[in-house]
Amino acid sequence: MSGISKACCSIPPVVSKGYQAKGSYQTINGLKTYVTGPETATKAILLVYDIFGFFDQTIQGADILANSAEQKYKVFIPDFFEGSPADISWYPPTTDEHKKLLGEFFSTKAAPPNSLPKIPKIVEEANGLAPGGSYDWSILGFCWGGKIAALSVAGENNIFKAGAQCHPAMVDPNDAKTIKVPFAVLASKDEPAADVEAFKKNLTVPTHVETFGTQIHGWMAARSNLDEEENKKEYERGYKTILQFFGQHA
Repeated sequence: MSGISKACCSIPPVVSKGYQAKGSYQTINGLKTYVTGPETATKAILLVYDIFGFFDQTIQGADILANSAEQKYKVFIPDFFEGSPADISWYPPTTDEHKKLLGEFFSTKAAPPNSLPKIPKIVEEANGLAPGGSYDWSILGFCWGGKIAALSVAGENNIFKAGAQCHPAMVDPNDAKTIKVPFAVLASKDEPAADVEAFKKNLTVPTHVETFGTQIHGWMAARSNLDEEENKKEYERGYKTILQFFGQHA
């Protein structure tokens, strides 16, 4: 990751509460989409949120990705759940009712076949904002979005130059066998370590796989408690790591 250290040393101060978004919401391929980053950006990141949808921590992360690196990005977060995300009180599931609600959500709204076909059209329409008519794209997914990211970079005909997943849900080592672009995995202490290691072993592309051992599932997205200094530090380090990886490979 040499040669891009400047890209990883300019993250603005992280705001623990009351974050004011730098971007705006636009409609792209019929979906409400958070869009952030300079108009002159020639590269873009499709950020796939977790099951809890638009949260301040996730929006702040998008703004960090868009504006912190020497290489600027346009970042897009489509609302795949169309205004009806999962309720954050369901997780972690402490009652049978919460388990039932989460299970139903993952098998219906969050079923990957519902979202994956929309991605090429989102990218195609978003390219209309690019100064040269199209962006060089990467994809980053959180939790459920990590599964979407892994499935989106499978196969040879790829619209993404690099991908990454953070605290991924539904880690399947077999998914790694089909990934054809550089791919990073930032795991928390809550993902099954054996599955993360097996996923890493099955990757045949340039990769960065790291477990943030003090962090819970969701630390870079909706479940991050940025009032705690260790969480804030690792939130920042996670975004720096993603910027390093995309800076080198995308």
